[in-house]
Amino acid sequence: MNEFVAAIIFIIIFIIFNNLNTKIRKLEKEISDLNYKINNTPPAQTEVIHKKNSTEETSFPQQEQSPLVHYQNIQPSEVNENISTPVQKDWLAPVSDFLKQNALTIIGIFTLVLGIGYFVKYAIDKNWIGEAARAGIGFCTGAGIIITGHFLRKNYQAFSSIITGGGAAVLYFTATIAFREYHLFTQNTAFIITALITAASIILSYYYKNEVLIIFSLIGGFAAPLMISTGQSNYLFLFIYITLLNTGMLAASFLQHWKSVGWTAYIFTTGYLFFWTNESPELLSITFYLISYLIFYIFALHDYFRRNILSTSDILILALANFSSILGLLYIFDTLKYDPPIVFPLIFAAVNAILLFREYTRKSFGVAYSVFAGLVTSLITIAVAIQFKTHLITSIWAIETTLLLFIWKKTGHKIFKTFFYILFPLVMIAQLITWTEYFGTKDFNIIFNPPFITSSFTIVSIMINLYLLRNTVKETQEKSNNIFEDLITAISYGVIYITFLLEITYHISEMPWSAITSTGLLFSIYYIFILLLFRKLLSIRNDVQNLLIYLFFFLFVINTSVSTLSVVTAVLTKKLNLSFYFLHLLQWIPFIYIGYRIIPTSAFHKQKISYWIQALALIISVSCELHHSYILMVSNNLPHSYKASEHFNILYLPIIWTILASIFIYKGLKKNIQEYNKIGFVLIGLMVLKLYGYDVWQMDNISRISAFIALGIILLLSSFAFQRLKNMIRNMVDKKDKTEENTD
Repeated sequence: MNEFVAAIIFIIIFIIFNNLNTKIRKLEKEISDLNYKINNTPPAQTEVIHKKNSTEETSFPQQEQSPLVHYQNIQPSEVNENISTPVQKDWLAPVSDFLKQNALTIIGIFTLVLGIGYFVKYAIDKNWIGEAARAGIGFCTGAGIIITGHFLRKNYQAFSSIITGGGAAVLYFTATIAFREYHLFTQNTAFIITALITAASIILSYYYKNEVLIIFSLIGGFAAPLMISTGQSNYLFLFIYITLLNTGMLAASFLQHWKSVGWTAYIFTTGYLFFWTNESPELLSITFYLISYLIFYIFALHDYFRRNILSTSDILILALANFSSILGLLYIFDTLKYDPPIVFPLIFAAVNAILLFREYTRKSFGVAYSVFAGLVTSLITIAVAIQFKTHLITSIWAIETTLLLFIWKKTGHKIFKTFFYILFPLVMIAQLITWTEYFGTKDFNIIFNPPFITSSFTIVSIMINLYLLRNTVKETQEKSNNIFEDLITAISYGVIYITFLLEITYHISEMPWSAITSTGLLFSIYYIFILLLFRKLLSIRNDVQNLLIYLFFFLFVINTSVSTLSVVTAVLTKKLNLSFYFLHLLQWIPFIYIGYRIIPTSAFHKQKISYWIQALALIISVSCELHHSYILMVSNNLPHSYKASEHFNILYLPIIWTILASIFIYKGLKKNIQEYNKIGFVLIGLMVLKLYGYDVWQMDNISRISAFIALGIILLLSSFAFQRLKNMIRNMVDKKDKTEENTD
């Protein structure tokens, strides 16, 4: 019953296909007649002209040809214009166009292969055919599909390529199943069969001059070892085969100038090499790394030696071939403990230096010169990094990001910037792993230790990246609000901060927690201070400057109030020396400089709230600083410090607030800044509330009298100074008015 239904479905499909084919032929005839009426040209003549123009256009990239061209109306001037100004397309456009135009074909051949597979499975379940017959059907089916593609190649080139590739896929899978499942022949025989399939596919690709087909063939060729693998690691045999495959690829790409073929081979070869390196690192693999490096370097430099041109694809594969080979070779040397590991980056640097010298002697300082100079510099930097025993992946990836950004700046090809965006997060992940080396290790030297040296190379790399990004924005006059660049900038400064903070914290980790916290806050304050000090050189935007100033005041207040109090407690309990307390006083240097030099010239000063933020930080910090100093001067132990603290808060704190309030009011009157006046009077109000609401009830008579007398004198002197200042201002205004009247 099922067989009968399948036969009926097959007949219906055949009838539908035949009807559609008849309609298509009628439509083609109608189009030909219509073309004859419009152009007054017989169809045969039109076809001749079309073929002639098609021949003339073969020198142009396929993606730049228009699908509909009226050949009779093309003028010579239009042809020249088209030649001089070719249409620039995105590098993904050919792939996208191919998928759009051939999606149904690809799905169709995939479906056909599945259908054949299900049919064979059904036949096997019914015991219609034996194992040898199954393999024979598979080989015949694959060959039949390839023959069908051969007859369709003239009129349907893309369709024929996919059909032929599908036929090759059927042959590959048939050979795999015949070996792995049915055991019809040995592994060597299976490998010979798959190698012959690959060779036949490559020959057909070259004969048809079809790039799509050779890509299918290469994918099958590289997948063949996996298909016939038995789990035994015969890497020597594998990479001899891969080297022969790459040699054929190189020949085909030279003859037909197919870049995608080289990229396909590079991706598979690198994957196999990395797997071998990770699975079983041995000296033999070094030979195949060097052979592969040579093959892909020759592939990348083909156009350079022939026409002195380095395309985007060539530059990218040059960079990737250098760095992937270096990564694998250094990993082998590091795992096997061989020396010196820097020999390979220096050898590769020498190879690129020869090409750099060639450009220099020709006085050619264009793209090629910049690319080779960047490669030489990067490889020498890697050699230095490895010599200092840095972490391999972190250093290489960090240097590679800088190289990609440098090449993007010199060539303008955005693909390098895209790869930079992809690689930068990987560098940050590798850097996080590098920092974990601080935990669990207790014998690192100061500065000269692997995590810090590795981080130093990352810091140098990201600083160069920031410089290149900033200069590129200036040159192109673009806005600097790109979210990716802002995020990269923030992360880069964060990496610098964390690197030094971890190094400092690691070496003082044996000290009390209060000392670690205070030192970390002090470093944070100075780090922000340095960023603000060099804000113009670093091109820090005004909104970021404001954020940094807010953060600076917050950390300053936290360190002065909370952190320093814990240091005082540690000093009184003999856990820290008194000299450590004076270390934190260094934070007042950036506080004073920012207050008097940076804030008055920044956008932060234009906001009214800035006066309140700055004043609040000053009031809290001065009060806490004097409080901590007083406790250390009068206390010998921790219990006695509690009484001293209470005495200071009741007796001296109101006096301090009164003096500060007087200073704010005086400054507000002198510079005519109302915000300072408001701050001063608010502080006096708080002092009065505190004094009369709490302090006076805690004092003895002598302290109460002393406090009132001192506060009274301060207030009277302040009032006198204010009155005198008002008179001075009034006199200056009167003199100015009289001068203006005399002038009139």
